[in-house]
Order: sequence, then C-alpha cells, then structure tokens
Amino acid sequence: MSVFRASFLSLPLLFVCAPGAAHAAAAAAERPDDELVVTAFRTPVEWDKVASSVTVLDQQAIEQAQPLAVTDILIRTPGISMTRNGGYGTTTSIRIRGADAGQSVMVIDGMRISDPSSTAGGYGFSNLFADDIARIEILRGPQSILWGSDAIGGVVNVQTARATKALEGSFSFEGGSRDTMNTRAAVGGTSDLIDWRVSGSTFSTDGISARSSGTEDDGYRRRAASGTATVRLSSEISVDLRGYWAKGRNDFDGFAGDTPEYGATEEWTLYAGLNAVLLDGRFTNRLAILQSETDRENFNPARAIRPMNFDAHGRVRRYEYQGTLKPSDMVQIVFGAERDEQRMTTASPNDSAAPYVLTPYRTDTNSLYGEIRLTPIAGVTLNGGVRRDHNSRFGNNTVFNGGAVWSLHEGNTVLRASYDEGFKAPSLYQLFSDYGSAGLRPEKAKGWEVGFEQAMGKIARLSATWFERDTDNLIDFSYCPSDVPSNCYIPGTTVERFGYYANVKKSHAKGIELSGSLEWRGLFANTNYSWIKAEDRTIGSTYGRQLQRVPRHMANGELGYRFPFNLKASVAVRYSGETYDRATGTFKLDDYWLTDLRADWQVLPGLALYGRVENLSDKHYETASGYGSLGRSFYAGIRSRF
Repeated sequence: MSVFRASFLSLPLLFVCAPGAAHAAAAAAERPDDELVVTAFRTPVEWDKVASSVTVLDQQAIEQAQPLAVTDILIRTPGISMTRNGGYGTTTSIRIRGADAGQSVMVIDGMRISDPSSTAGGYGFSNLFADDIARIEILRGPQSILWGSDAIGGVVNVQTARATKALEGSFSFEGGSRDTMNTRAAVGGTSDLIDWRVSGSTFSTDGISARSSGTEDDGYRRRAASGTATVRLSSEISVDLRGYWAKGRNDFDGFAGDTPEYGATEEWTLYAGLNAVLLDGRFTNRLAILQSETDRENFNPARAIRPMNFDAHGRVRRYEYQGTLKPSDMVQIVFGAERDEQRMTTASPNDSAAPYVLTPYRTDTNSLYGEIRLTPIAGVTLNGGVRRDHNSRFGNNTVFNGGAVWSLHEGNTVLRASYDEGFKAPSLYQLFSDYGSAGLRPEKAKGWEVGFEQAMGKIARLSATWFERDTDNLIDFSYCPSDVPSNCYIPGTTVERFGYYANVKKSHAKGIELSGSLEWRGLFANTNYSWIKAEDRTIGSTYGRQLQRVPRHMANGELGYRFPFNLKASVAVRYSGETYDRATGTFKLDDYWLTDLRADWQVLPGLALYGRVENLSDKHYETASGYGSLGRSFYAGIRSRF
C-alpha cells in the first residue's frame, strides 16, 4: 500500500477528529442561506442558485490562514495546484481542475487582469499578495459565457475590503524567517455621497536559492497599492473608480545554477464605470472602461555593455457594457457587450550598445453575451447562456452553457448539475513571436459536473462534485524535423527555427472533489480531497499520460480550537501527489505532505497577535523540476483595526 493510500484512508477520521481542509472551508461552515456570490453571474446571486462549483473565502477564513501570497490560500481549496520556480516572487502559476496554467481568469475588484506579453497570455501570480483582501471567490469549470477567453479551468475573483464606517483603517506587520518583513495599511470611509478605501503594502525577503542546486539566496522586494471609490450622483446614478498597482524585483538563477540575474515587474490596472439603476431597481446598467499594463524586464549584471537581456510590455484595454434585467422574481437576465484590445512588444537585446527594436503586435475581440436564470418553482433554478466572439485573427467563436439547481430543506440540501463551455484565444506571443504561427485557432473545452451540498444545522457541512472536461485544439510547442518544412522558418524570413506553436493536442480531465467542515463548541475542523485524472489524448507516445504538473491526488486538513480567552490555534496538513514535470512522462516529482501550525490571539477589540510555523517537518519538495521550495519557516505579526 502506498504512503498516500495509507494516509488518505484516515481522512474520514480527520473530518471527525482532526482534519482540516483548506482553511477555505472555514467560511462554508457558517455560511448563511442568503449569502451572495458575484462571480457566477457577474451580479449578486444567492449561492444556492449557482449551478457550478464555487468556493467562498470570507475575511475570517483568510485571516485564519495567515497567507502572504494569494496562492498560499488558493492551494488549500479543492481542485487547485500551484507551480513556483523557487521562493516568493519567482514565476508562479495555478492549475484549476488540471487545466493549463493560462486557462484561468483572474479578477481583482471586478477588474479582469492579464499579461498579453506572457507566453500563454494569462496572469502571473508571482506579485499577487493577500493585501487588504476581504473575500475570494473561486468558480470552477469552464466559464466563458460571462468571462470570455481563458475561462476553461475557472475564475478567481479577489475582492478588497470596503469601508463600513465614516472613517476606519487597518494596519498589520509581520516578520519571519529569511529576514522576511510584510507591512500592510489601509484607510477608508463612507458617507451619503462617497464610499472609499485605499491600501498600500511592502514586502521583502532574502529568500532561498531559486535553483534547488544553488547556494546563494535569491531575494524578492515588492510594493503595492489599491483603491476603490463609489460616488453616488443620485439615488439611481453612481460612478465607480478602482485601481491596482504592484512592482516587484526578484533574483533568479540560470539553468546551471547560481547567477546574479534578476527581474523587474510592474503592473497596474485602472477602471472607471458608470452605473444606472432603472425601473425601481429591476434594470441595472454598467458602462465601463478598463486598462491594464504589465512591464517585465530581466537583467544580467555580468554583461559588459547592456545588462538588460529581456524587455516586454503588455497592455489590455477593455470596453464593457452589462445590463441586468429582473422582470419578475422568477426571471433574471444578464446581457452585455465587450471590446477587448490586446497589445504586446517584446525583445531580447544583445550585449551591445546598438539600439534594439520593440515591434508592436495586436489582436482585437468584440463580444456579445447573454444568460437567463429562471426560478419556475420554489427551490428550483435553471440557467442557460450563449456568447459570440469575433477575433481579428481567428474569426468567430460561439459557446453555450446550461445548468440546474435544486435547493431543499430550507437550503440545507442543494443538488447541482451544469454543462459549460470555455475557450482560450491564442496569445500574442504564440501568434507573433519568432516561434509563432499566425493561423492558430482557439483552444476549446466542453465540461459538465454534478454535485451536492448537505448541511447538518450549524454544526457540519459536506459536499461532493464529479466533473469531466474535454479540451481540443490545445496549443503546444512543436519541434522541427531535420528536413525543415516551410513552417520551420521565422515568418517573413529565411531564418530557420527549431520549433513553432501549433494546435496539436487534446486532453480529457475528470475527477471528484470532496469537502467537509465541522464546528462544535470551540472545536473546528475542515477537510477536502481532490482526485483529478487529467490525461493527454493526443495520438502518439504521450497518449494516456497524466498532464504535466497536475497531481492526481490532493488533500487538505485542519483541526483547531477557539479558547475562551480569544485565542485560536490550529494544525493544518496538505498533501500533493506525484507529478510529471514533462509531458513525456519523464522528470517525475515526488509526492509530499506539509504540516503547519497557526495561532491568533485577539488581545483587545481591534488588536490581535498571530504567528505560524510552515512546513514544520522541514520537508524538501519541488513543484517544478530543479527549483527550490521553502523549508521550515517561522512568522509572527500584529494586526490592528480602528
């Protein structure tokens, strides 16, 4: 019997007396029946009317987990795995239900963010930290009807805190291993005219060697700020202003090991929206513009003339209209139109004083979408939607969805079923780089799921979901044969290249997600387990292999106690099964268990002390072959609100 199987057989016992699940599940145990979910319908809707699987992390669950980066808590929720090339600040990506790293959508305060200059065109999580976050929603499964391209694995929606008093603020500071320091502060207020809040943070750490074979530390420095404001011009008209900015500098290593190289990344997003509420609140309208930019540069100080050896800039500009019409209590319709403009420049300058060229590339997409939600009888909700996109490169694309929810016993029993489609447009890099192919088609996915949730009063909650997903037209790198066919030349030149991007792969994913939570007197426990069989279905030598960097087994557990003197303490475990770092099935990475200890003491109203030990056993593990991971780490901090 394998180590995993022997250990996993004890998980049912963990639920009763020791487990934990993702810290994430802490919120679910006390979830009120009228809690609203925004991500599923892009407008607030009751959670028991959502056909897709969704995990909601409230502020209590987030603070209990004490995450530094957002990925620290995402990986404790069902179906999500993470890959990081070293310590904090290095290249970081997530996979939802085995979908590729670029096949998920990232949203902050309603602003969809991505980096068009990256290889897959998605969002890089390396600079996203848990600053002033009040809520995280994770919507799993294909979600392209409302969220468009990339929404094959799912959607992660981060919401920062909102002011609830005329003037309020918060401050936290923590320090720990490897000279890690993290400072966060926020201030905001609310009145009849305006709600506002701004926050800022700094983070620094000496880090670890990015390469597991290295000996020097690769540090990371980060600064970030965010802000939101809602101005009420009248009872029906309001204006939303939002912004997010982050700037980081991270050291990294070359392929052979320690090098003095480092990278600098700056990203910012601005949003302005006009909201109009008509027909006594039954017809809401939102007209908005968003712009997001990412600058990435790499430097090698060992160069004699020009240290910078990589320069990339990506920009997204989006125009959005969304309407929500509720003609009756039984019918709700969401519809909208979008225009998405993506731009990229990239270059790898040589070590000379000669000027280098940043060639601009672009794609534009115009979209129409609509989804209807019906409640024909009490407790039953049906939904169906369609989206039509026209892309300046590949033309038209249409996706559909449909679902049903049955809520019984005053919401204590919820049955769900859905069919969803998703797609991912080729990235600018895949289209126009030296390895690009201008004729690439979008990746397409079709998926379905069934599941249930069962609450046992306020004491316990259980859930189970089965899902399947087929993805076609997957874009992968194809190596050129020795006879050099026509597509093995850089487009427009006679320069040979060793490979190019092509729609050559297929995959099939299926799995089960189980979770449970328990709250009894001072005791609390959470647990979840995910089994994901994500296989390559491309004809050839890799057919049937588990997709690279996707664990087949993942589990989380937490057991804690709330003491009468405002002290909370818990022990948490996380398991990640073995993975393959290459699609060929080579470079197998071992499975691993990690154990954490956490404590939080509310000294006074508005003042708390907290601390944790991560990777208690100092386990050596890798999420990417050849890259290091954090060993045993100690952290302590103070958190204050006024």
